[in-house]
Amino acid sequence: MSEHPLELSTRIIDSGVADTPPNRITEELSELADGVAIVESFSHVVLVDTGDGIVAFDSSSAKTGPRVVESMRSWTDAPVNTLVYTHGHMDHVGGSRDFAADAAANDRPTPRVLGHERVVPRFERYEATNGYNQVINLRQFGGAARTVAAAAERPFIPSRTLRPDTTYDTRLTERIGDLEFEFNACLGETDDHTWTWIPERKMISAGDQFIWNFPNCGNPQKVQRYPLEWARSLRDMADRDVELFVPAHGLPIAGHERIRRCLLTVATTLETLVEQVVTAMNAGAQLDEIVHGVSVPDETLRLPYLRPMYDEPEFVIRNIWRLYGGWWDGNPARLKPPADAAVGAEIAALAGGVDTLVARAVELSVAGDHRLACQVIEYAAAAEPESHAVHDARATIYSARRAVETSLMAKGIFRSATADSEFAVSGEAPEVKMVLSIGEA
Repeated sequence: MSEHPLELSTRIIDSGVADTPPNRITEELSELADGVAIVESFSHVVLVDTGDGIVAFDSSSAKTGPRVVESMRSWTDAPVNTLVYTHGHMDHVGGSRDFAADAAANDRPTPRVLGHERVVPRFERYEATNGYNQVINLRQFGGAARTVAAAAERPFIPSRTLRPDTTYDTRLTERIGDLEFEFNACLGETDDHTWTWIPERKMISAGDQFIWNFPNCGNPQKVQRYPLEWARSLRDMADRDVELFVPAHGLPIAGHERIRRCLLTVATTLETLVEQVVTAMNAGAQLDEIVHGVSVPDETLRLPYLRPMYDEPEFVIRNIWRLYGGWWDGNPARLKPPADAAVGAEIAALAGGVDTLVARAVELSVAGDHRLACQVIEYAAAAEPESHAVHDARATIYSARRAVETSLMAKGIFRSATADSEFAVSGEAPEVKMVLSIGEA
């Protein structure tokens, strides 16, 4: 049995040192309080015994759902009364079919599914953009996007995923068994998020509003995220008389002051980042100036629950710009730009040929100027997209860049670029290692 999650989180937060990953996928169940347990999975499943059945928060993914149910049944034989979706991401809802199967196997009704009213439109959007979601998930974990054609035929939403049958708009309070549950809607990583206050347990189920990493508020491949509303939800949580705080990724946290300190630090970090970006926008700065001029202090990013190992501030800055300023970055040449192939061909002609660009890109990469190296090799690839020599260099350059990145988002996309070039040379898709532990890419 691994170290108890509450003991581990207390040690990490109080020492300020994360000497072991706080995001664990053990499939083990730990009891957090009387009648409260967590199965650490991807994502976690939080179980609350109401005296009249179990309320489960999230169901984990389609791959991990069976083991979650198995761990739950090692703890209790009680029926699952309600399955709460903290939001509609597939790693939170995909295992719902296993909860349904468990109920059927025990001749019980399928659990009621409760979620925000925007969960169902999210599922509908996923169905409409099925192929795109297959592409971005393959890319996020470093796969060759060129090979996605077959994967795009598979359904992104796992078969038999349960849809919510109880939805709400802003807030819903229900008494289930012996406990009151206050379900609160909030914006943040998603527009369909629910965090839940259980006053008799002095407990909050937070979903992904706290993930033991820099907030996932800038994912470059996903739809709009909401930093100020995210911060507001954290402040709302901190104002409760909470003693047990349980996120869907990362460790649960015990103790009111410890919980409050963590939540308010993350809230302040998001608020400050928004203030800096909007102030620069109001002064007429373009996106390029803001991306390279606004930052989060290093000491903040060293906190064990704010490290940029999944998302990172640079991506959040771009998301803030998109939220307040639209898609155009302020550079007039990029309002209606030429095709990448035309730019690549022109740059290659000016440089004296693609070979010159490749040589310079490699030189820049060796010198550690990875941003410029990648841009130069992209000019070469745009000019001669079928060149094996270009793709050999491109694969090497992006592999070097991935090695110095911290966030899973950046590592995955740069590994995908490497994989695409390897596929262009060999015709064989490299194996993709799915990284399930957030921040370990």
